Amino acid sequence: MDKKRTEYGKEINECIAVLERGGLILYPTDTVWGIGCDATNKEAVSKVYELKRRPDSKALICLVANDFMLEKHVEEVPDLAYDIMDMSSKPTTIIYDRPKGIAPNLVAADNTLAIRVASDDFCRKLIGKFGNPIVSTSANISGDPTPQSFSEISNDILKGVDYAVNLQRQAINNTPSAIIRLGTDGTVKVIRT
Repeated sequence: MDKKRTEYGKEINECIAVLERGGLILYPTDTVWGIGCDATNKEAVSKVYELKRRPDSKALICLVANDFMLEKHVEEVPDLAYDIMDMSSKPTTIIYDRPKGIAPNLVAADNTLAIRVASDDFCRKLIGKFGNPIVSTSANISGDPTPQSFSEISNDILKGVDYAVNLQRQAINNTPSAIIRLGTDGTVKVIRT
């Protein structure tokens, strides 16, 4: 346990140093390897779109550490969101109306944002210590297959980030999150199961 805590601490501190200066990290999430940045930093978010060669009209997901951080960045979290998160058997991303305190180029044209409360221990600790949501988008060039492990991540991505986390590199992560669109009017739409 102490070895794990020491490894986490070192990696978290390295990531935070990069995130605070507007850099990009490559990190294991509760789903797949992700490219991340400070979700409140417009310039950092632009770097993610550029690295992925993805138009900024295609929204990205961001991760929060807990319900408190979620509530801080969404105007109104519907009660149903908590039920969905509690009942989900896999990581679930929810698209919320009216995000706040987030980089404007991360918010979709219809004023929504896809947010997931991280279930992975490392992610929760990293985001909690950093204090801001972190972008989480698959570690691939837009249109290329999503890498299922660290070894499948392309050199373009590896060279394009400022730091790659040195944890869980042997793990196979090939399950993207479920995505649910949840309107403040009570509408629910399943985007991806």
